[in-house]
Amino acid sequence: MKKDINKKLIAGLLLCGLSTVLNAQTNKADKTKITVDVNNLGHVISPTLFGIFFEDINLSADGGLYPEMVINRSFEDVDIPQDWKFTSADGKSSASISNADLFAKQAILPLNSFNRKGLLIDASGSFKLENSGYWGMNMVQGESYTLKFAARAIEGFSSPLKIKILDAKGNEIAAAEIKGITGDWAYYTANLKISTGDPKASLQISGEGNGKLFLDMVSLLPDKTWKNHGLRTDLSEALDALHPKFLRFPGGCWVEGDDLMHMNHWKNTIGNIDVRTALWNIWGYNATNGLGFHEYLQLAEDLGAEPLYCINIGMSHKEVIPLDQMGQWVQDALDAIEYANGPESSVWGSLRAKNGHPEPFNLKYMEIGNENGGIPYNERWPLFVKAILAKYPYMKLIANEWAGGHPKEPKPELIDEHYYNNPDWFIWNSNKYDSYDRNGFKVFIGEYAVTSGTGNGNLRGAIGEAAWMTGMERNSDVVVLGAYAPLLCNANHKAWPVNLINFDSHQWFGLPSYYVQEMFSNNQGTNVLPFSVENNPVIEMPVGMGCIGFGTWMNSAEFKDVVVTAPNGEILFKPDFAELGKDWRQTGKGQWSVKDGVLKQSAIEQEVSIFMGDSTWKDYTITLKARRISGENGFQILFHNRNNDERNRFEVGGWNNSVTHLEIGMAIAEMKGEAKAEQWYDVKIEIKGGNVRAYLDGKLIQEISEKNLTVKGMIMSAVKDDKSGDVILKVVNASAKSIKTEIDLKDAKVFTGKGKAIVLTSASPLDENTLENPKKVYPITENVKLNGAGFKRTFPGNSLTVIRLNTK
Repeated sequence: MKKDINKKLIAGLLLCGLSTVLNAQTNKADKTKITVDVNNLGHVISPTLFGIFFEDINLSADGGLYPEMVINRSFEDVDIPQDWKFTSADGKSSASISNADLFAKQAILPLNSFNRKGLLIDASGSFKLENSGYWGMNMVQGESYTLKFAARAIEGFSSPLKIKILDAKGNEIAAAEIKGITGDWAYYTANLKISTGDPKASLQISGEGNGKLFLDMVSLLPDKTWKNHGLRTDLSEALDALHPKFLRFPGGCWVEGDDLMHMNHWKNTIGNIDVRTALWNIWGYNATNGLGFHEYLQLAEDLGAEPLYCINIGMSHKEVIPLDQMGQWVQDALDAIEYANGPESSVWGSLRAKNGHPEPFNLKYMEIGNENGGIPYNERWPLFVKAILAKYPYMKLIANEWAGGHPKEPKPELIDEHYYNNPDWFIWNSNKYDSYDRNGFKVFIGEYAVTSGTGNGNLRGAIGEAAWMTGMERNSDVVVLGAYAPLLCNANHKAWPVNLINFDSHQWFGLPSYYVQEMFSNNQGTNVLPFSVENNPVIEMPVGMGCIGFGTWMNSAEFKDVVVTAPNGEILFKPDFAELGKDWRQTGKGQWSVKDGVLKQSAIEQEVSIFMGDSTWKDYTITLKARRISGENGFQILFHNRNNDERNRFEVGGWNNSVTHLEIGMAIAEMKGEAKAEQWYDVKIEIKGGNVRAYLDGKLIQEISEKNLTVKGMIMSAVKDDKSGDVILKVVNASAKSIKTEIDLKDAKVFTGKGKAIVLTSASPLDENTLENPKKVYPITENVKLNGAGFKRTFPGNSLTVIRLNTK
C-alpha cells in the first residue's frame, strides 16, 4: 500500500452512484435461468486462491493483534515521556527521558545499544507514573497479566514500587509490589490477577523516596494469548475464521518506507523484544516490532496459511540504492529465507531455533518489492531472482505490476496487481480475467478493496468485491492468489478509509466485506463448473453529475483560465482565482495558493485534490490551462464529483509522467504521454451523458463512450468440491431489485435433494456494521430443497448468496 492503483483496462463506462439507482431491466415474460453443467469439471481452482494481507497500518499490530497494553513501553518514541502521566505529591520529584548522552553524563549505560532511551525519575518524596495504553487497557475479570520492566536505582533510591491496575473510575482491580531494585540494570516481574474487568483500565507505578530511578521496557501482556504464541485471541480468531490460504506480510508501503531509514527491516524485528529497534511507521506512529518476522511466520503456521514474505528491493518511496551497492539487499533476502527454512546448523536457522521454532517454517513465496516499477525495478529484479533461485530453486518469486508494466526476464512466477476503486468499478470489471491470455503470466492480486463510494464500508462495497471475487474464482487458472487490504484497524487510529476488521481495546466487528471473504474462502471448491445465465437482467444506467476539481500526485502543478459551460453555451462557473474559495473542498495534504489568477498546488504529497462548483451539474464542458511544475507526475482535471472521492478524471502525465489517462466510473483509457515541466497546456473536457472527450491543445486525445455498454445484474461462479462432493454456487445480485430465478443442474442425478444457502444482504445497500451494532449486515443460513435436478430461488437486490448442494 498504497499509491494510485488503477490498471489499463478496456474502455467502457458506468457512472458512479450505482448504489442508489441500480435497477434490473428485463422482459417480464422472459424468466432468468441459471444452468450448471455439474458433470463437466473445468480447471482446478488454485488451492491458495483466497488469503489475507497483514500490514501494520491503523495501529494494526501494537495495541491490536500484538496485545501489548503499554504504549511507548521503551520510551523511544520522543524526547518527552509521551503517553505517560507523572505526578509528584509535593512537586519536588520529576520524570524525564534520558538518552544516550544523558546516560553518559550519569556515567552509566542505557539498557542496551539498541534501546538507547529510558525514563529517569528524580525522586524526592512520593510519585506516581500512569499509562492508559491504547485508549484503555482491556482487563478481563479472573484473567492474569504479567508486568515486566527493566530498572536500576542510584543515589540512594531504595523504595519498593507499588503496582496497581486501576479501572476507569480509579478503583484498584489488581495490585503487586516489587522490592530490591539494585544499582545495575535488571528485570523485574509481577503477576496481576484481575478482580473486576474493565476495558478502559490503566497501569499505575508508584514509589516514595530519594534518589534516581531508571525504568525501561515497561511491558504488560496478557498471560492468555492465541495458541500461546503471543497474539490477541479474539482478533486471531477473527482471522482464523476466514481460513486464509496464505498470509502476505509485512506490507505494503511498510516494506518500502517513505525513505530507507524508515522501511521495515526484518533483522531488526527478531529476538528479544528489548533489542528490537522501534521504528517510525509511515502511517503515523512508532512501531515496537513486537510483531516481527518470526511472529508473522508463526501466525501463518497457526492459521494453516502459506507465508508470503515481501522484501525491499533497494527502493523506498523517495530513494533507490545504486546497483553497485545492492549486494547486502540481495543477501537480506537470502538470509530471510534461511531464517524461515534453514537447518539448525545454519546461521539464521540456528537463530530461528533459539527463538523457539527448531523446525523450518517452509516459506515458499517471496515478493520482491512492493508497488515498485520502471527501469530501477527492472534492473534490480534479476539480481534477486538469480541469487535466490540458485540457492533455493523451489521459491516462487513474485514481481510487481507497477508503473505500466513488470519485468519480463527472468520470468516471474507471479505478478502482483493492486486494485482500489468504487463498487461499480469492481462490478464492471468482474469479467476482467475472462479473456486473459492463458499462456501469459499468472496473477497475484496482492491488494484489492472498494475504498470509495462505500461510506465506512457498507453492503454495496461488499457486493462490488463479491462480484470481483466471482471473477477471481472463475479464472483461478490465471489468478492464483488474492487478498483484501487492509486487514485490521484500531477504531481510534484510522489511517486508511475502509478496513476489513475494526476493533478497540476489547471488541471487534467485521465490515460486510469481512463476511464476503469468509463466505468465499470457506466455500472455495476444487474445480470450476461451466454455467450459463439466460435473460440476465441489464442494470439501468445511473445519471452522472457533480462538480469539477484539480489534483496532483507527488508533484506540484498550476491551473488558470478555468471556464465551465453548459451545452447551450451558458457559463456555469468562471473563477478568477483572486483567492481560495471558502466553499472549495480540499483532500490530502496539499498546499493550495492563488497568485495573479493562477491556482497552484505546491506540496509533494500523494493524492492531493481540490473541488469547486455545483454537485448537481450534469452535462458540461471544462476549458482551462494547466502545467506541471516539478515532481513525479503531471496534473489531473476532475469532473462529475459529488462526494470528494469519485475518481472521474483526465490526467496528463500519470504513472511517473508516462501516460495520459481518462477515467470515468468503471472505465479507463490510457495511452503514452507526458506533461513537460513548465509548459502550459490548453485542456478541454466535454461531458455529455456517459460520453467523455478529452482534448489537449485542440487535439482529441482520448474518448470514452457509453455506446453498446451493458452491465448484467446477476454475476456468479459455480464450482465442485471433490472433498465433500458438494456443488457450490456463488450468486451476486448487483442490482437493486430482487431477481426470480430458475436453477437447472444439467443432467444431474447425484444430488440428495438437500442443501443450504448462505445469504448476505440488508435493508439498504448503505447499511454498515459498527462496534455498537457489529452484525447489522450478517450472513443468514437457510435450508434448500431440490425438486429433481433443479429448483427456483429469488435473489434479493444487493446480495451475495452461496448455495451448497449435497451429493449422494
